Amino acid sequence: MDFGLKGKSVLVLAASKGLGRATALEFAREGAHVHISSRNPDALEETKKYIQEETGNDHVYATVCDITQPDEIQHLVKNSAQTSGTIDVLINNAGGPPAGTFEAFDDTDWQQAFELNLLSFIRAIREVLPYMKEQRSGRIINFASSSIKQTLNNLILSNTFRAGIVGLSKSLSQELAPYHILINTVGPGRIATDRVTHLDQVNADKQGISVEEQRVRMEKAIPMERYGEPDEFAKAIVFLGSEANTYMTGQSLVIDGGLVKAL
Repeated sequence: MDFGLKGKSVLVLAASKGLGRATALEFAREGAHVHISSRNPDALEETKKYIQEETGNDHVYATVCDITQPDEIQHLVKNSAQTSGTIDVLINNAGGPPAGTFEAFDDTDWQQAFELNLLSFIRAIREVLPYMKEQRSGRIINFASSSIKQTLNNLILSNTFRAGIVGLSKSLSQELAPYHILINTVGPGRIATDRVTHLDQVNADKQGISVEEQRVRMEKAIPMERYGEPDEFAKAIVFLGSEANTYMTGQSLVIDGGLVKAL
């Protein structure tokens, strides 16, 4: 299938590792002009070179950006649009907030999680919309968590702000449809990333077991009996961000091997 992505301008936030990196790689395979960002300049440059070597795509661009800073988001979007002429696809992504229960966090923790996991998405969308509205087309995909369907224990910050992403996306799907801009939210389940390994370690420590034992327990709870791979997640994102997706908007999807039992 031709996804119609060759030459399209794709901006992927927090793309130096994990799901962001895997997603940027898959868009580059499709011939898109891929713009990646991260707070870590060394990791960002390494990822840029890796994607170029793996795909043979020379149109991979890297910009250092702390997505909690509005001026840096503005610079990132402006620089990306100037380089490739516009922004066709925005992939909103951010590292997860700390694990913990309600009483573990003070106002500062809540504010930081809000700015990282919700406000950054709002700001990035605000910046790309003028380009998408002018061309009367665009795709926005917001990365969240499987908690958009079923809350996760010991992750109250994530549970709260991921739900906010869903409300934002659903509302915007109504406002942006006349401009042919489609927006969807995707929640990963247990995908084999550094973030999931960290959460496994946190939960293992609470139970006094090894991280390997914790992973085995989690895999037994997944109908497919394994963790997903980042590229499996990324391939679904490519469809949502492509011209093959012409009618799906305002949806909240999980990619989790059947783990979440909520309807």
